[in-house]
Amino acid sequence: MNYYPPFELVETRPRRTPWINIILFVATIFTTMAAGALHAGADILSSPLLIYKGIPFSASLMLILGVHEAGHYLASRRWGVKASLPYFIPMPHPLLGTMGAFIKVRSPIPNRKALVDIGASGPLSGFVLAVLVTAIGLASSKLVPAPIEGRPEGRLLLGSSLIFSWLVQLVLGHIPEGYDIILSPMAFAGWIGLFVTALNLIPVGQLDGGHVTYALFGERHRFIARLTVLVLLPMGMLWMGWLLWAFLLVLFLGMRHPPPYDPYTPLDRGRKLIGYLSLSIFVLCFTPTPFKVT
Repeated sequence: MNYYPPFELVETRPRRTPWINIILFVATIFTTMAAGALHAGADILSSPLLIYKGIPFSASLMLILGVHEAGHYLASRRWGVKASLPYFIPMPHPLLGTMGAFIKVRSPIPNRKALVDIGASGPLSGFVLAVLVTAIGLASSKLVPAPIEGRPEGRLLLGSSLIFSWLVQLVLGHIPEGYDIILSPMAFAGWIGLFVTALNLIPVGQLDGGHVTYALFGERHRFIARLTVLVLLPMGMLWMGWLLWAFLLVLFLGMRHPPPYDPYTPLDRGRKLIGYLSLSIFVLCFTPTPFKVT
């Protein structure tokens, strides 16, 4: 007869300093600060120290992205799913300064309940913060007369989602005809946060919306994913970026979502509510024409 101790020996790895995560995080702080400084009209090429003017934009956007990824990370830990720390993606672009952030899930997701928790936690937490940041930022935004029709103007116009339109009405009230809103750095960061929330909640593949859709509808998620891509194609007439998104979704994510370890345990009422709430937030944050150059 053999005797065994009442515990399991688990192979452990020594903790390593996540240098890649740290370097990417710091780099993204600088690229978003540079973008924010350019929005503020600072000539950072001639006077690099003026980059500090980008702090309001950078801090607001990094906070929204960080809270989003923290939601995923904490939900993964709660379910015992191995996940990496967030990887922020710096992008030296004058408009955004970043391509967002992501975490790597390194072990199977146990069931559909965990799929809802992990998939929805990021968008829900990021959405709440983006709404608050947008509302605060709108309070310091400016109304200016719109340029005269026909005058050559190299302007970038931002589209409006349902939730953004409601926030404008709530904070600024009725906007007189012939006036535009110049968004403050915080308001612009909030707008980006709402836009990114919608992108993450597209119900395809292993996007957050894909996780939630699979958890709610099981194998029917493939039909929803195909329908979503088909809808994005004609929307390319409103914004060419939707054609690129449709191409990337099909090429890299596909129409299938891998099942969790246990795909059969049904969702409880609370998680169904969270799932449908997440898809409702997708509708609220979706912007048909996010960018337009005049």
